[in-house]
Formats: sequence, structure tokens, C-alpha cells
Amino acid sequence: MGAGDHTRVGTERQEHRLRFAVLGPVRAWRGDQPLSTGSPQQRALLAALLLRRGQTATAEELIDAIWGQEPPEQAKAALRTYASRIRKALGPDAGLLVSESGGYALRTGPEATLDVGTAHELAVRAEKAALGQDRAQARALYGQALAQWDGEPLAHVPGPYAEHQRIRLEEWRLGLLELRLDLDLQVGCHAEAVSELTALTAAHPLRERLRELLMLALYRSGRQAEALAVYHDTRRLLADELGVDPRPELSELQQRILEADDELTYQADEPSAEGKPAVTRPAQLPATVADFTGRASFVAELGDQLAQADGTVMAVSAVAGIGGVGKTTLAIHVAHAAADRFPDGQLYVDLQGAGASPADPEAVLGSFLRALGVADSDIPSGVVDRAALFRSLLAGRRVLALLDNARDAAQVRPLLPGTAGCAALVTSRVRMVDLAGAHLVDLDVMSPDEALALFTRIVGEERVLSEREAAMDVVAACGFLPLAIRIAAARLSARRTWTVSVLAAKLADERRRLDELQAGDQAVKATFELGYGQLDPEQSRAFRLLGLAEGPDISLDAAAALLDRTPEEAEDVLESLVDTSLLESAAPRRYRFHDLVRLFARACAERDEQPPSECEAALGRLLDFYLATARNVHALERPEERLVDHLEPTEHEGLGFPGQTAAIDWLFSESACFLACARQLGTGATLRKAVDLLMAAGALGESGANIRQYEQAAQALKEAAQADGNAHAEARARSVLTGLHLTSGDFDAAADQARAAEVLGTADGDPISRSYALNDQGIVANYQGRYEEAKHFLSQALEAFRAQDNKIAAASALGNLSRASTWLGETEEAIALAEQAVAIHAGVGISMRRANSLYALGIALTEAGRLAEAERHLGEALDIFQQSRQRLWEGMAYFRLGEVQLAAERPAQAAALAEQAIAILRSVGGPWRRANALMLLGRSLEAIGHQRRAQACWREALEQYERLGSPEAEAARELLSATDAV
Repeated sequence: MGAGDHTRVGTERQEHRLRFAVLGPVRAWRGDQPLSTGSPQQRALLAALLLRRGQTATAEELIDAIWGQEPPEQAKAALRTYASRIRKALGPDAGLLVSESGGYALRTGPEATLDVGTAHELAVRAEKAALGQDRAQARALYGQALAQWDGEPLAHVPGPYAEHQRIRLEEWRLGLLELRLDLDLQVGCHAEAVSELTALTAAHPLRERLRELLMLALYRSGRQAEALAVYHDTRRLLADELGVDPRPELSELQQRILEADDELTYQADEPSAEGKPAVTRPAQLPATVADFTGRASFVAELGDQLAQADGTVMAVSAVAGIGGVGKTTLAIHVAHAAADRFPDGQLYVDLQGAGASPADPEAVLGSFLRALGVADSDIPSGVVDRAALFRSLLAGRRVLALLDNARDAAQVRPLLPGTAGCAALVTSRVRMVDLAGAHLVDLDVMSPDEALALFTRIVGEERVLSEREAAMDVVAACGFLPLAIRIAAARLSARRTWTVSVLAAKLADERRRLDELQAGDQAVKATFELGYGQLDPEQSRAFRLLGLAEGPDISLDAAAALLDRTPEEAEDVLESLVDTSLLESAAPRRYRFHDLVRLFARACAERDEQPPSECEAALGRLLDFYLATARNVHALERPEERLVDHLEPTEHEGLGFPGQTAAIDWLFSESACFLACARQLGTGATLRKAVDLLMAAGALGESGANIRQYEQAAQALKEAAQADGNAHAEARARSVLTGLHLTSGDFDAAADQARAAEVLGTADGDPISRSYALNDQGIVANYQGRYEEAKHFLSQALEAFRAQDNKIAAASALGNLSRASTWLGETEEAIALAEQAVAIHAGVGISMRRANSLYALGIALTEAGRLAEAERHLGEALDIFQQSRQRLWEGMAYFRLGEVQLAAERPAQAAALAEQAIAILRSVGGPWRRANALMLLGRSLEAIGHQRRAQACWREALEQYERLGSPEAEAARELLSATDAV
């Protein structure tokens, strides 16, 4: 038999392999073909034989298993009939069911599988992985084991044996679930676990281990009051139902929470027996340079300082020096050398302190938290809360943070670990005398010997040793600055026909200002001049113009637009600049400058670009590219919305996309770059285009992504428009700000901006600004409970949209009108309005905006009591929101689905959905929406008997409402008063 025959036989065996399932309905398959399992009693016989795993069961045992104490008169005959039918269903494998000793056995052998056996094997592997501290693998294996269940075990199978097995298998499932949930908490997935645990404790109220896990998950999510309330609810329930107190483990956990035990926040950090970290271990240090040279005293000094982070103190060292002196190279080298002392990971960030847009500490903390394994939904908003969570995560861990290129101490302070055993290494162009407790190191230029050694290592000993004096002239001309030396050496290395003397002569001949290389920024500039002077005309033009663009980096397509070249031509020149070390390749098809090189490139553009107007033209092409591409994204996302017809015209066509997913990917990945561009060009002749770029990128603002940078850009453009007296641009900038305030839940600010946008848009004759402002004022009025006023604004907006033939915007207005009618009790009208909106989307084809109309329809149907329909429409909306990464509306869809479940008297499901909403609304949506979700959670918890925890939710909601001055505060007070009286 050949190899092909063996393969064929193996495939045939797989296709004819028997599979059985009892962890749900009793079913059987041969390959993918289902087999008949017959009547309920026949399935009861099959299940009993399968669960005996090949052992013989007597006829009496089987009769008792199927019928219990009251078998039919012809039970044995019926048993034989069922066995015969099973053999017939098994077909070629009929011989597996054998009769012996007056009974039956089903000997399936290794070729057949049973879901119970599969689940058992996976659970054993999971246990071994957990014992070996591979918690991620253990979680995955427990998840696979639990996935074997497909509903109630032995569903609809009669008889006492099946009932007993159902209880046993359900208890086993709960045990596995507890083990997986415990691992969830160990790896930091506490926010996700809260939702599941809330539902499970409702379904299994007397299962104390689930309550214990829920308390811990809540506490680690920053919800201490709710965690303590779970304990009180549990104690009351156990006393009422069983007359007992909580088990000692639960009482001990309550006491530790009261004492704010630091070890409770040590989520997933406990080292294993081998000392390995149990959660995500970041390893973010950039690669150290292979030719690192010298600096021995600084390496030793910094290494000694980091060694002081021995579990009793947190070490902070700050390295300062002029640009190009080698601060980053030294810090990275030291960090790598010390990495073994920090087994829980190393974090790195370029704080861009020397540039015009230093990194925002809040954004940096978000990145650090993600690197430490925190889910996006679990990252709080605000630098204070993020810093607190960051420090909590690092408690008890040994982590090194390298904070490169800091602007000042204020930027650094929130990013410091703050706990014993951790360390921070900071580089900056300024001495951080105001960074408390820091060990300050001033890095000077290299010594002549170190400089020559570095030059030699890059160029090669053979070329340098024969011209040692010329080599010394070169490093001296470089001011002994490491960066300057590297660039000079790279130039020489790339030109094998040059001697060291040729390079030395060029430096002396072309610069003639060697004193300028001795210190300060001028030294860096002169160093860069060495590389710049060797570029050909196309390279030098690209170098100059690329330096004009703001943003952390630039894509190849954007660079091609800026340079007015094809992407292929642009890639050739950009890659050649990478070879010269004047440009870095941040990732495939992405490029960036070192911040000092960018400053130098801009200076070259001001000095050398001819004609000078080419600088403005290049940036204009870049803005055109971003605006045109954002317009294309908007057109895909909102087909037949007329905004695209009212945007400023562009010469660039923009990128095209095969579908909505690719378009949204571009919007999110390029957001930092195009927002920086909009802000940079938000003046004069390009102001309108910059504002329109923000308008076209509205989906980004609604997602909550980069919302701070988005708002800063919009605010800057609004102020520029005001200063310029440009009512058109100001109205649109205010429209953008309105949307951002609506997303963040600042409805008063949104109302102010929308009113101003309407006045300006009307005066300017801009139909877009006016109609959108009317719609936005209707939305605000809905949120603030002014429903008749909302209908007034929204009716005007709808009329304006229809006059523009703006179908998608009209659908938005109809959806908002539907909500106003819903809250006014006009449910039939509300349903009709929402259905009109859904029909519009159906008429224009697939659109991500269809979710908004489905969402409005779901709300109206909920109020009308048509709960099954509401659940279907809201579920569809949720799927679309998730696909389009609209985090705010994803959270709100969970909230509305929770309302449906509560109205349907399914409070456990409602509580789980409210938890999912809260997890998302922690980071987007603002405190008012979070308070609403807490109110829903409280009502759901009260319905399942978790009264104290419900009260904790309502108290937290009341605090938020009172802080905002919201009228909903009265409802929270009434709920608290009613439950306090019980």
C-alpha cells in the first residue's frame, strides 16, 4: 500500500468515525452525518450505555434507569426493541452494541468519541497547565472543555438515571466554570468576569464560591461598595434559606476588602514556583545597538541605581544631555543589561518631549495598561484613574519603565510605577531637578578615545587604523557627539571608494565652522548637515518636505501625496533615506523622523526649498490626501449622505477601499496623523479643508478613540476660525465639537456648540451646519428630557435633510424623533418613525449607520412591550456597532438589551448585560450614561435578591447624578429610600 493509500484510508476513517453527545440532547453522528437516536426511551438507553463507558449493564439495571419503580409490563421486550433500533441506526457499526449476561454494553472503542470523554481529557490537561503556571493555556483548555456542553445534559431524556446524571454533569460543569473564572481573575479579566458571575450567582444563589469570585472581581474593578454588598446579600440569603453563616473563606475576603488588603489587587501577578510571572509580561525595550561603545562609568552608575530597586525602594534615574549625545542609546543599553533584575517585564515609550506635540500621559498610560494585559473595556478614562490602576497593577511586581525623550518632570510623574521593586529610567534634554527622589545623570559628549572607538567599530578597523589621524579629525569635527559620529561613519561605510581622509577633508571644507559642533543644538544641526549634504536632489527634496508634516509618523501613501510622486517612486526615495539613517522605517510602509532630525529637516525646507511656496503646496497635497480619503471612508460608511457633496473639493482622489471594514481600519490607524495635519493646517486658505477633514472623520469621534486629540484639534480650528472671521469654518468646527460633547456626555456644552453652529450656519448659508445643528439640538433636548422641544428641532432637521436629499441624515433625524415620541408615550408613532428610518437604510444598501435606526426601533418596541422584536433588532444593532468599532453605541446597545431582559422578567440576564454596558461605559460615554447603566444593574440585582449590592449601585449612580445636577437623581433617591425602609 502506497503513501496515497494510507492517506485515503485515514481520511475514510475520519469520515466514518462515530461521535456521540450527551452534554445536551442525546445525539450521534457518523462523520458529519447525523444518526437517528429514536424515541425518548431509546435515547435513555443509549445514554445509559454511553455513560457506562463500555461496561455491561443488566436488563434490570437498564429498566430501572429508564422507568424507575414503575416499569411497563413488557419492559424487557421494549428494551430489546430499543437495542435493535440502536443497532440499526449504527449500521456498519451495529456490532458495537453487544448482548451479554442478560444485559447490554456499548463498546465504542478508541475510534468513537463521546463529548463527556473529550471534556474530561481537556479538563485534565487544563489542570496540568494550571499546576505548571501556564494560566493562559489552562484558561483556554477549560474553555474548550466547557464548550462541550450544548444546553442541559441529556435534554428531554426520561428516567431516574438521566435525572441523576443531569445533576452530576451540571455540578461538574459548574466546578469547571469556577476554575476557569478563577483563572480569569488571575490574568486580569475581572471586568469581563463580573458580568458572567452576576448571572451565575443569580442562577445558583447558594453557591458560595461563585459569590467569592464575584466579590473579588468587583473589588478589582474598583467597585468596593458592591463587593461588600455581595457579602451582606449572601449572609442574609444563607441565614434565611439554610440558617447558616457564610463559609470562612467568604468572611475572610470581606474583611480583607474592608482593610483594602494590597494583595487583593495583585491580580495575575503572583509568580509561579519557578518565579515566572503569571500574566502578560511586556518586553518593549528597543534593540540595543550592536556597536555600543564606551560610557563605562555611566553604565556602572546607572546599573547600580537600578539595582537599588531590591524590593524596598523604587529606583528612578534621569539622564539628561543635549540632542544627539546618546541618551537613548545609553538608556537602552543599561535597561537591557538590567532586564534580568526585572523579570515581570520592561515598558518603553518615546515621550516626544523635544517636539511640538509631546505624548499625552493619559495616552501613554493606556498603552502601558494594554501591554500589561488590561482589556480596553477595563481601562478607565482620565490620567489620575489610569495612573492609579497602573500603580496597582505593578504592586508586588518587578518592572522597569524606560521613559525616553521626556519633556519635563510633569510629563513623567504620572508614569512612574511608584512601588518597591520597580524602577524607571528617564531620558530628557533637560535636567529634572524637580523630579523627587530621582538620581540625576548629566551625559556629556564622548571622550576622544570613546568617540574614535565608536567610529572604528562602525567603519571597520582596516580603514581607520591606516588613517588614525584623519579619523580623529572626523570625530573631532563631529563634536564627539555619538549621533553625529554614527551619521558620519554611516556615510563613509556606504561609500567604499572614499577614504577617511576624504571624509575629513569634506568636513573641514564644507562646514568650516567646527566650533559650532562643540555643544548645544547647533552641534546636532551640523551633524545632520553631514548626511544632508550627501543626498541627491530627489532625496534632499523628500527629506525637507517630509519634515514639514506633523504627526507621529507618515504612511507611504500619505508621503507619496505630499511629495507628489507615485507610491512606488516615493517608496524608492524613502527607503534610500532610511539607508542614510536620516529617516526611520517605523513599520512596513510607514516612516518617521527622530524629533531632532525633523526639526533640522524643517530648517532645511525654510532655507533651501525653491520656490518657497512648495512647502505650502506640499502640506496642501497632504491635507488633500487625508480629506479625500476620509471622504471616501465616509461615503462607504454612510452611502447617500450628502455631507460628501458639501466638503471642500480636493485634487487628490484619496485611497479607495474594498469594503467598510478596510475603510474603518484606515480611519483608526491614521487618526493620529490626520488629526495632527488638520490642526497644523487649520489657518488661512486651508482652514476650511482642515475643518472638513474633522467632519468627514466623524465615525472616529463617535468611537471614543483619540477623542482628546480630536477635541483639541476641533477646538483649535474653532478658535482659528473665530480669529479669522470665517463663519463657515467656525460653524462646522462647532458641529464637530457638538458631536464630541455628545459622545462624552457633556450635554450642556453640546447644546451651546449646537446653538452657535445653527446661528453661524444660517448666517453663512451653509445647509450642512444648519441642518446638523438642528438635529444635534434635538438630540440634546432628548437627553435632557425636553421631548416636545426635541420634536420641534428634529422636525426642522428632517425637513432640511429631505430638502438636501440627504437620506442617511434624514434617517438619523427620524430615529431621534422616534426616541422623543417614545419618551412622550407615543409608542405607535415612535415605532412608525423608526421603521421609516430602517427602510431608508434598506433602500440605500448595507450601511453601518443602519444600526442607529435599529437601535431606535428597539427602544420603541421595548416601550410598546413587544420584547422579542425589540431584542432581535437591538441584537442586530449590537453586531453592527461591534463591527464598526463604535464603542459608545456598543455599550448603549448592551444597556438597552438589559432593559428588554428586565422587562421580560429575566433579571439575571439583565444584570449580565448591564455589567457589559458598564465595562464599556467606564472608558467612553461619560458619567451620566454610566449612572444609567448602574441604575439598571441595581434594579436587576434587586429582582434576583441582591438587595445590598443593588443599593450600592444606586448610591454610586446618585453620586454621579448629583455631581452633574441631573434630574434622574430623584429616582435614585426614591429607590434607595424604598429599599432602606424594607
